[in-house]
Amino acid sequence: MGIVKTSQKQKTIKSEISLEGVGLHTGESVTLTFKPAAPNTGFTFKRIDLEGMPEMAADANFVTNTQRGTCLEKNGVTIQTCEHVLAACVGLDLDNVLFEINSAEPPIMDGSSKYFVEALEKAGTKEQEAFREEYEITSVISYLDEETGSEILIMPSKEYQITTMVDFGTKILGTQNATLTNLSDFKSEISDSRTFSFLHELEALLDHGLIKGGDLNNAIVYVDEELSDNTMIKLKKAFGKDNISVKSNGILDNLTLHHPNEAARHKLLDVIGDLALAGIRLRGKVIANKPGHFVNTQFAKKLSKLIKNDRRNNVPNVDINREPLMDVNQIMDMLPHRQPFLLIDKIFELSETGVIGLKNVTMNEEFFKGHFPGAPVMPGVLIVEAMAQTGGIMVLNTVPDPENYLTFFMKIDKVKFKKKVVPGDTLIFKCDLITPIRRGICHMQGYAYANGVLCAEAELMAQISKVK
Repeated sequence: MGIVKTSQKQKTIKSEISLEGVGLHTGESVTLTFKPAAPNTGFTFKRIDLEGMPEMAADANFVTNTQRGTCLEKNGVTIQTCEHVLAACVGLDLDNVLFEINSAEPPIMDGSSKYFVEALEKAGTKEQEAFREEYEITSVISYLDEETGSEILIMPSKEYQITTMVDFGTKILGTQNATLTNLSDFKSEISDSRTFSFLHELEALLDHGLIKGGDLNNAIVYVDEELSDNTMIKLKKAFGKDNISVKSNGILDNLTLHHPNEAARHKLLDVIGDLALAGIRLRGKVIANKPGHFVNTQFAKKLSKLIKNDRRNNVPNVDINREPLMDVNQIMDMLPHRQPFLLIDKIFELSETGVIGLKNVTMNEEFFKGHFPGAPVMPGVLIVEAMAQTGGIMVLNTVPDPENYLTFFMKIDKVKFKKKVVPGDTLIFKCDLITPIRRGICHMQGYAYANGVLCAEAELMAQISKVK
């Protein structure tokens, strides 16, 4: 498993667009506005009805409740039933979107992602100056809820695929399966699949004053028990109908199924929305047996933790004994640095978006004379400099005459040192572009590993300038 920097550009929407409706559980009128968002910001909710208009990332670690949808909470601010909105964005191949909302809950619309998809398509899509990352699955990851028997796993696959298998143990609904083999089919195959409920669940929610925004157009109601006169009165009042009856297929009237397995397809929609909370696009096949928001979000939390660890400990798999792509003489043909300030010895990988280099740290380094006598430690600033020199190879590789250019630092950000580097260590440097190189400016994420362990990381920006 590992984070892969792809050659695909990140995407957001071209212009903002708004939708109005009611919250399913609150019954309150709400306006949701989709807005373009900057690269690498992901999906973010902004509560414009609250003081300070607080923002909250769509992050699995903020999930607090999954009883009636996926609820996020941060510093006392909540977002309820966020999964349908997130599924629409993932299904339309978007990476960065800001959701401005004047309530705690997005509008339920028809209980699916259909209207969110239509709005986002109307807003249009544009590529951004940043490359997309994916979390590539190389071995099976799973999560089992022993209490319910619900299980979800992801296995290696060339692209993101999802299969859901549901069994509700009732004659009315029975067992259903649904599969999405290509995300491009989300709009036509999954997006219009609406949320559903059993009659006994509906009654309980009504008795507790919930689903105030519900009606027969935004939820499929499967009737798993006989309709009593008392229940009929409750339903007529809740849905504002003079007459309510049960159709031959066991659902309340005024609604026609979009798909025979619409329930399973909606569960698949929920899986896509909930797993968006992992914070990165997935490359693997998801199989979910009896999925629900709890097991979905627990799995997203597990993935989020693995991704965070991999991001920090994603040691490049480099055979340092093989012939390098560039040795120190070839590096000096490209870089202007010389002893004692040339801080990389070899380049093993080099592409348009990334580079991997190596330095063997020996006691003969000049800086060990004074840093520190009796306890030699490589200065952190020189680790960052070596990282930058590695990235300099990448940007200089874009010009035909690198020997005529110098590389200058523009910015260093988010620097962290994790482990000291001492004589005898082997340093591996990995730099990946955060945004494409433009006008000789290189913005990259750099990592340094000492003997297979992360020792430093930083965001670096440098510019090459032609020698006059």
